[in-house]
Amino acid sequence: MEPNSQLDALLDQAGMSRAGLAARINRLGNQAGITLRYDHTAVARWLKGQRPRGSVPELICEILGRQLGRTLTLSDIGMDVTSARPSAAPLGTEEAALRRFVERAASLWRSDQVHSDWPGPTLLTGAAAVAPVWEWENPPEDRDVSHAGGPEVTAADVSVLHAARGHYEHLYRNAGGVATRARVVGFLNGEVAPLLRGSYNDTTGRQLCRAAGSLAAISGICAYDADAQGLAQRYFHQALRLGKASGDLLFGGYVVALLVNQALFLGDTRHALACAQAVLRTTGGHLSPALATDVYAMQASAYARLGDRRNAHDCMRRAEAYSERIRAEEEPEETSYVQPGLVEVRLAEALILLGELSAAARYAQEAARAPAHVRGRVNRLATLTDVALHAGEPERAAVTAAEMVDTAQGIESQRLRGRMRRVRKRLEQHPGTSAVEAAKLIEESLSVPF
Repeated sequence: MEPNSQLDALLDQAGMSRAGLAARINRLGNQAGITLRYDHTAVARWLKGQRPRGSVPELICEILGRQLGRTLTLSDIGMDVTSARPSAAPLGTEEAALRRFVERAASLWRSDQVHSDWPGPTLLTGAAAVAPVWEWENPPEDRDVSHAGGPEVTAADVSVLHAARGHYEHLYRNAGGVATRARVVGFLNGEVAPLLRGSYNDTTGRQLCRAAGSLAAISGICAYDADAQGLAQRYFHQALRLGKASGDLLFGGYVVALLVNQALFLGDTRHALACAQAVLRTTGGHLSPALATDVYAMQASAYARLGDRRNAHDCMRRAEAYSERIRAEEEPEETSYVQPGLVEVRLAEALILLGELSAAARYAQEAARAPAHVRGRVNRLATLTDVALHAGEPERAAVTAAEMVDTAQGIESQRLRGRMRRVRKRLEQHPGTSAVEAAKLIEESLSVPF
């Protein structure tokens, strides 16, 4: 029997445990006058490839479909008897685990493409959120990621994936995650999944996992920007697992830094600090100056939220020290987001939290003067507006807010919309014609749907 990766992926997407599925099946059967006594061990057998008897597959479709908000077929849950599963060749434990992961990831990509209006799975918390980072940090490592499957994967195929990543990143920076997400997901499903199922040796396999992980990370960034946080988290976890298979510690550290950023946005400060410490602890000498700059800057924000001034300032100093060592030509492609002005805007936001407004203003102004892509420019102007409002200067804030609105035209980003809403709310709390007019300008901009 071949493991049922489709059912495994759907359980993950629904945020449902094996015991939870069994209990729902029993309850639904009882409502129909059928006595069922399934437990988590039965679900474990189904995940290994066994098909339950009678009408249970239809009940699984109904339960998971209701949870996910869409109609599921027997084929969707991997229990369509008309399509026989090919028998799998025996695999080693580690190789089999990686194969199951690949099929589970591909199932999510396929589902995300077909059901693009689906809000995504619920956000994992607690141990489930921590486990992927712990597994990245700790043994066992993947000793051999070679695979014998479809057509042979070449270095040229891997190069195409890297080129695609750069294209989608540029599109995201200038058009936003909402506009870019469907394109990345389509590429993952149509191009990346077949390559991962192809034939390659260990060296090419690691390069392929590295490139595929980078695209999964971009998809996560776009989902995060579209405010599909549970989906973004799953993509980041996928990228982290592919990063581990690639053997590239720095890339894995970059992905965990994305989880730090998401945790800060979600207000989970302790998780953000734990993930940041995992990056610093695990990457060691592999940590690039650009990634170190951003990780320390995010740590500063986390400590500022906790009111820990001493540790916040210590991380600020470290972030600035590392920023002076950045050499763009020596950095991996993913850390190109650490551009001039990024550390300054992060530190300005931390200083606002600490109530150190004069220093925050200096950093925010420096960040706004630095060149940036469109999306980064909007964020920097929003921070500069925040500083002016906290300093009791609504007229100056109104001018910056108007520039922010103008710059944001054409970008489809729920995250930027949320940022602009917060700016508007603060402007409305200040008297004066200029602040009122700027707030109205933001409101008009937000009224345009996408």
